[in-house]
Amino acid sequence: MISSDERLARALLTRMAEPGDERLGRLISREGAEGALEVVRAGEAPAGPDRADLEKRFPAWRARLAEADPERLLAVCEERGGRLVCPGEAEWPSQLDDLASGRPYALWVCGDQDLRFGCLRSVALVGARAASPYGIHVAAEMAAELADSNWTVVSGGAYGIDAAAHRGVLSADGLTVAVFACGVDVTYPSDHAGLFTEIARSGLLVSELPPGTTPTRPRFLIRNRAIAALTRGTVVVEAAQRSGAISTARHARDLGRAVMAVPGPVTSPTSAGCHTLLREWAEVTCVTDASDVLDRVGLIGDDMAPERRGPVLDRDRLGPAARDVLEALPSRGGAGTARIAVTAGVDLDTALTCLGALAAGGFVERCAKGWKLRRNAAEP
Repeated sequence: MISSDERLARALLTRMAEPGDERLGRLISREGAEGALEVVRAGEAPAGPDRADLEKRFPAWRARLAEADPERLLAVCEERGGRLVCPGEAEWPSQLDDLASGRPYALWVCGDQDLRFGCLRSVALVGARAASPYGIHVAAEMAAELADSNWTVVSGGAYGIDAAAHRGVLSADGLTVAVFACGVDVTYPSDHAGLFTEIARSGLLVSELPPGTTPTRPRFLIRNRAIAALTRGTVVVEAAQRSGAISTARHARDLGRAVMAVPGPVTSPTSAGCHTLLREWAEVTCVTDASDVLDRVGLIGDDMAPERRGPVLDRDRLGPAARDVLEALPSRGGAGTARIAVTAGVDLDTALTCLGALAAGGFVERCAKGWKLRRNAAEP
């Protein structure tokens, strides 16, 4: 358990600097959260390769510190049913440590579920905001199936694929996590107020940014690394050639996580990014449903996808001799037993036995010439 001073320091850090600043991350690693704040306030960085770049940031950081009240930030979050989760605490997802110096300073979390436990078996489903009906259907179905298998689905709460994934999980009474590029108390997009209320009730809302913070384009992009790091793998359901979902996939690849993509119509621009991933990234796996996803990210023996086969036909269940006799019958007209036996390469008794069994099974019937195929058995 960390100290109250450490928590206050980390709350201040989320207000002082933008998420993912690796120079600040390295300073925190060397000095600790409280020590890093003291360095910034003193205005003199320790010797090292980052010193000049750090000191350039100090004036802006001190300006933000002057306006920040960490106790107020914590109180506002608690009023809305939230909390601050810090590195070193039991709820901290240790997989975020793979981000090294880009690790979040802390996370603001809203919801009753345990963040660390909820993300132990989790998959990111991401994709286009301007999603097609096809993409929305695939995302919702895949998310619901993952939830039915007790896997958590993580996404970004945006329009399109993100929202479809969250709603798919909610329809299956599963656990979903929305990672924001704004404060957890800021509803963005505003049309998703009801969706976020539902997620907070049964899942989790998560942000690196303190309450009251509004989103910006860079914050969406840097947020994507947290989505990738929280999960065992990222599925890109739909994405244009230039897409935030592709950046999430890139972070997942760099972190050694599984990267998957759903193929779409070749005429659809919202699937062009998925097709590029499948064509050009050796690490990417083509997936079409939840079983494919679990086969990639699940445990061997527990989550393996079944072997995919075509439909099993009645004739597939026949023995070798019966199949040979059936194939020996002409497609039109009929043939005598002796002719069928010669064509099938079996003796007359075997032909008679097989023809009797095939007649009982509805494959053949008697006719004036001997035996003929029943109409429903003429097609393979």
